[in-house]
Amino acid sequence: METTDHRIGDMPIRKLEPNALVGDQAFTAIHDAIMNGDFKAGYRLRIRDLAEGLGTSVMPVREAIRRLEEIGLVETVPYRGAVVKGFTAQELEHVYSTRRLLEIEASRLGALNASSQTIQRMTEEFGLMKNALSKGDVAGYLDRDEALLEEFYAAAGNPVLSELIGNLWKRCRSYKLVGAQEAVDAGVSPALWHYQAELIEAVRAHDAQRAVTATAASLDEAASRIEDAMNAMSGD
Repeated sequence: METTDHRIGDMPIRKLEPNALVGDQAFTAIHDAIMNGDFKAGYRLRIRDLAEGLGTSVMPVREAIRRLEEIGLVETVPYRGAVVKGFTAQELEHVYSTRRLLEIEASRLGALNASSQTIQRMTEEFGLMKNALSKGDVAGYLDRDEALLEEFYAAAGNPVLSELIGNLWKRCRSYKLVGAQEAVDAGVSPALWHYQAELIEAVRAHDAQRAVTATAASLDEAASRIEDAMNAMSGD
């Protein structure tokens, strides 16, 4: 889905700090704008405009965009150049079916191995997640939701598994923003934290099957919600 490009004066990214790696800062600034939903799917990443907004030359911006393409957040479209990656039903299916495989395994292992400290941190993140949601802060809600799950999946004891899951979260962030916003707009915000509450209870009991069931149901419902939102956006 295409969105109207911001003017330079409206660009929601700050100028870069001196005496730091400019390429890394440019990557982080653009990455964060995508992850927060400031640069939405279809947003055209005009290199010279971005460089001006960041207060740098075009080379670090080109490098940042290349790196963002590598991790699946940006794509090159004929006659438009680099844009924030848009939505397709096929990619949604592929990403969420892969997430399901990985996160079910992480849930199984995490529930068996979670410590009392893990459960405490999950509970703290759950409170912060609900607080963000009560304020309508969808990006903040997703940040806290991912922090909760990071704590849980770390208990699985497989850092490669956690890294792969994290990369998929980044790749589907635009989808997640659309799905969460759809729930908020429809007045069904509890649907966005119901399964996390169930997951925490499963982890308290070290009940691996209960945790797996909650994770699978959460991902299936999220994918369905995102698909509905995409269909509404396309007018289907």
